[in-house]
Amino acid sequence: MRVALFTETFLPKVDGIVTRLRHTVDHLQRLGDQVLVFAPEGGLTEHKGAEIYGVSGFPLPLYPELKLALPRPAIGEALTRFQPDIIHVVNPAVLGLAGLYYSKTLNIPLIASYHTHLPEYLQHYGLGALEGLLWELLKAGHNQAQLNLCTSTAMVQALTERGIERVDLWQRGVDTETFQPHLASAAMRDRLSQGHPEAPLLLYVGRLSVEKEIDRIKPVLDAIPNARLALVGGGPNQQALEKYFEGTPTHFVGYLAGQELASAFASADAFVFPSRTETLGLVLLEAMAAGCPVVAARSGGIPDIVEDGVNGYLFDPNDDQGAIVATQRLIFEQEARETLRRNARREAERWNWSSATRQLQSYYREVAGRSLSSAA
Repeated sequence: MRVALFTETFLPKVDGIVTRLRHTVDHLQRLGDQVLVFAPEGGLTEHKGAEIYGVSGFPLPLYPELKLALPRPAIGEALTRFQPDIIHVVNPAVLGLAGLYYSKTLNIPLIASYHTHLPEYLQHYGLGALEGLLWELLKAGHNQAQLNLCTSTAMVQALTERGIERVDLWQRGVDTETFQPHLASAAMRDRLSQGHPEAPLLLYVGRLSVEKEIDRIKPVLDAIPNARLALVGGGPNQQALEKYFEGTPTHFVGYLAGQELASAFASADAFVFPSRTETLGLVLLEAMAAGCPVVAARSGGIPDIVEDGVNGYLFDPNDDQGAIVATQRLIFEQEARETLRRNARREAERWNWSSATRQLQSYYREVAGRSLSSAA
């Protein structure tokens, strides 16, 4: 099958969406499909045998790490040459509009997928009044697709309640070969804790942006004697966070990838994740695969991954003490922590990118098959 994938973000950017897409492209190509990726220009022209068609753009004002790549006629020419059997638009927003347009004009079946809970983001950027309008725009875009995929049951419900039709679940996946408990390292722990490896070590990995609510980790850090915090990643809110955490034992590590990132997860005592805007929270699965117990907000798609008291702890995001109590329990109850580590790894082992991609393939074939039947 020939798949044209439109995405507003791709390599070399690092985030949960890119992680899912790069593994998906890799496994689709391995399974014999051909993929053409349309994405904002990033210098790469190929990934795992798939061509990347880079579209020039400009930085998003509120989020300079993201580029707005505008549709142009050359995209239609590239599609005509490629002759896709299906178009898959990831988070249809700007570049994705080209996918919506050409699926109609070239009569190519369309699947869309929802990975970023943008309406929830608006509150964090002082744009909450636009939430209703954004949902209407999302509905208009997604309802052009023959199938809309979400990465958690909570998002399936949220989109359905907002009038988005033909919604189904795209199962989660994680790289359990890269992320493993045995990669715990004294050297990495020393690095993350800035020379205090004996101290309780809290970890956050992800974008340093307003909607991730990283500031909510500070009271947790303050409540645990001698604890250290390592923040791995980067983003538009980094300078503000550096100022906010000034004077605390917090280390801004920067980006880590591959075995270094896996070692960071495996070497920490607790992964603290306060975000309330997650469609899934893929980074939680990576932490769990590495055997790092997680403390996360009971919100969005996170309860699909974390079972409270079994493979991690969930807290009520509206309770100021919730994250503190859950993290204290994790840090101070060693036997319970070790049980959570084992259960977290066991949960992660249930999900892999191969099975997630085979499920996606079945969706592609189903939608393409329906389109052929209706044409006949």
